[in-house]
Amino acid sequence: MSPAIQVVGLYVLDQDEALEFYVGKLGFRVHTDVRNGDYRWLTVQHPDQPVFQLGLFAPGPPVHDPATAQTLRAMVAKGAMPPLVLTVDDCRAACERLSALGVEFTQEPVERYGTVDAGFRDPSGNGWKMIEQRRA
Repeated sequence: MSPAIQVVGLYVLDQDEALEFYVGKLGFRVHTDVRNGDYRWLTVQHPDQPVFQLGLFAPGPPVHDPATAQTLRAMVAKGAMPPLVLTVDDCRAACERLSALGVEFTQEPVERYGTVDAGFRDPSGNGWKMIEQRRA
């Protein structure tokens, strides 16, 4: 057996809004978008990472009872979920490009630890760190 991580899930408050953000602003593409009743399995992937998928999942049935779903939605909206990391070649240029598309940054690019990083949130409140890849 050769184990590999294929999908990492992210809770979002509105799957359509998340889809527009991840595809329309961050440049991901839809991998899977299927429904089973009210449940929607929605994954996106970055064109440069064709094996890895990011699942955009709404808290609720059949996975969560109503109280758990409400708690998860509140945590996401507060930005309490762990941040995700997006690596880029040029953090400042990527920040300018994404800002022009309407992405709201919580931290402008700063130099530290030998690289440049910035922070932003998706429409649901999930935090992202955008880190410039170190040059060899």
